[in-house]
Amino acid sequence: MKRSLCTLLLLPLILGGIACAQVVSPDADAVPAPRENVFAMGLFAGPASGVGLSFRHHLPSPLSYQITGGIIKSDDHLSYSIGVELQYDIKRTSITRFFAAAGTSYFHSGKPEANEMAAPGRLGIGIGGELHAGSGVHVMLDLLFTYFSDGTVLPLPQAGLHYYFR
Repeated sequence: MKRSLCTLLLLPLILGGIACAQVVSPDADAVPAPRENVFAMGLFAGPASGVGLSFRHHLPSPLSYQITGGIIKSDDHLSYSIGVELQYDIKRTSITRFFAAAGTSYFHSGKPEANEMAAPGRLGIGIGGELHAGSGVHVMLDLLFTYFSDGTVLPLPQAGLHYYFR
């Protein structure tokens, strides 16, 4: 059983090594960073950069930032998060963007005067990608190594959906 499972898991690696690949210059289809400010609004969810409504600003350079915040209150229970993420473009094409990312956030859950979360503060660093889905809509996914304020470090995904306007 173990042997067949190992063979099944290693088969794509073996076949991938045998298959031929075409080498392409990494800058062949790259496009330059925007020459003007570009803004986006949307939804974002991630343990390192916050959960809720999101605002993104691409500066006229490879650098951009994103601010995310959300709040839910019912009776005497309050939940909210606020976060920020910095992104630096590594490769950009007309429909995709690959970037390095760093984010930080604070989460609260419990009564307004007492946070019941064991690790409300978070920091993350990693990589991400964004895909233009059409009509100004972009889908993004991050994978950040996230440090929680209780000392835990986990590689966790983050996802967002934004609408770009100028």
